[in-house]
Amino acid sequence: MKKKTLVITAIIAAVAVLVYLRMSNLDKPRPHWEEDEHKANIEGARQTLEVAFLPVTCHLTCPVTDYASRTSTTGTEFDALRFTEFPPIIEALKSKKILAGFLTVPIAMRMREQGVPIRICCLGHRDGSQLVVRNDLPATSFADLRGKTIAIPSPFSNENFFVNKMLQDQGFKPEEFKFVVLPPADMVAALATKTIDAFIVAEPFCAKAELDGHGKVLYYAKDIWPNYISCCLVVHEDLIREKPEVVRDLVRGIVNSGEWTEENRLDAAKLVSPYFRQDEKLLRYVLTQPPDRVTYRNLNPGDSELEKIQELGMNLGFLKVKVPIDQIIDRRFMPDSIQAPKLDLNRLEELAPKEQGK
Repeated sequence: MKKKTLVITAIIAAVAVLVYLRMSNLDKPRPHWEEDEHKANIEGARQTLEVAFLPVTCHLTCPVTDYASRTSTTGTEFDALRFTEFPPIIEALKSKKILAGFLTVPIAMRMREQGVPIRICCLGHRDGSQLVVRNDLPATSFADLRGKTIAIPSPFSNENFFVNKMLQDQGFKPEEFKFVVLPPADMVAALATKTIDAFIVAEPFCAKAELDGHGKVLYYAKDIWPNYISCCLVVHEDLIREKPEVVRDLVRGIVNSGEWTEENRLDAAKLVSPYFRQDEKLLRYVLTQPPDRVTYRNLNPGDSELEKIQELGMNLGFLKVKVPIDQIIDRRFMPDSIQAPKLDLNRLEELAPKEQGK
């Protein structure tokens, strides 16, 4: 009897583990090479290019470009592939399983330093990261956070560069603060439970802390670092060499999508909500409160801007070699003129990815 009970218990435990593993993977994007439903759209049609992005407003121009290409009959069709973190995108670029995607500028520089043949072709946005503090914390300046616990998404993130710029500008030392690394998705809950006192990260996590009543913005990135740069579009050099017309379509699509977003912020929130799998209300808040919380113009970075990021990366020890800027960025595909596409959102339900899709 005891042996039978042990066997039954073991079976139940095994089933429970399998169910847990299955459930824990529901929200993870399937690698693009497993997504056969997308390949069906390619047969005998226009060229199609898969572009990796994260569900953050820094990458918002990617799904807009996807949707714009699906409602057009010319050029290239772009398939926006949703990931939940950067490492899988990095590995997919290294192995050439994808040939284009969005990364932070420091990561792109680090990959280029390591010999990965990618180039920055344009930015995806400007601004869009904020320093958020607990609502019950009477902080009115960075000085008030001394001795407090501040979360950053990664030592290699632009947000870490942003914090270190504040330290330099205001004459503080890192040891005066307690910095911890947390995944962006965990930051709001950590703030609510007072596990941390503040965090700095990209949207929409800052807006979510505000809307949930747990946090308030102490500094907008744009106020500390005007025209702040976080993420960029990178393209593999194989694609640049073999299909420059596709790269040109992509860069033009990203830049034009940025212009459309600037002119149609409420519609942009509606459009990207199913791509991001996030509440449209949250995205509306990010794009309108205030309207310049994150911006999508001026997507061609200057050498001096990239050199500034590179210098910060060298000072932090994240970057080891000063790669010439002209070996990091390829500006040949930037369009001479920018024109917002005409998008019909009446087809959004038909064309946008479903929950079990991308």
